[in-house]
Amino acid sequence: MSKVVAHLSMSLDGFIADPDDGVRELFDWYDNGEVTVPSNDPRWTHHVSAASAPLLREAYATAGALVTGRRLFDHTHGWGGNHPAGVPLFVVTHRPPADWPHPVTFVTDGVVSAIEQAKAVAGDKVVSAASTTVVQQALDAGLLDEIVVNLIPVLLGEGIPFFANLAKHPVRLSDPEVIEGNRVTHLRYQVIR
Repeated sequence: MSKVVAHLSMSLDGFIADPDDGVRELFDWYDNGEVTVPSNDPRWTHHVSAASAPLLREAYATAGALVTGRRLFDHTHGWGGNHPAGVPLFVVTHRPPADWPHPVTFVTDGVVSAIEQAKAVAGDKVVSAASTTVVQQALDAGLLDEIVVNLIPVLLGEGIPFFANLAKHPVRLSDPEVIEGNRVTHLRYQVIR
């Protein structure tokens, strides 16, 4: 059975993007090292530190499906039809686009349904929860197994918070696995149920 993992970069003050959805400050670590890590889509190749490379390789190798919200999907223009993980996309939305030209599953009956459908496709691989709303709803539904925070040493001051709207709290997490990269500290937590 696949596990559900949130894997997002976050500022030290808890934001995953600035108020305009900008991530430049948070994504610098993807290209500040000497180790080349290709994604599962030839359009994206990363250059990260030796410490960060195994984590990134693992994320790409174990990916089986991705669940995201419509806002992030629209902001990225659906990653041009293929997310860097190169896996099937499940987009939670109230209004599916009528003319999206690429293979994507638009899910109109909520995050729980989207995760169930993604798990069926992913098999034993990981289902990635890729937006704050999806992560928060997955946590509230008891469906999130792991949280990987790529903690960036920057204070944005404002923006889109990672964990602002949890309905069920507190959420207890394991002690972190800590990996120190260049301009990033990777923190991996297991969600305790």
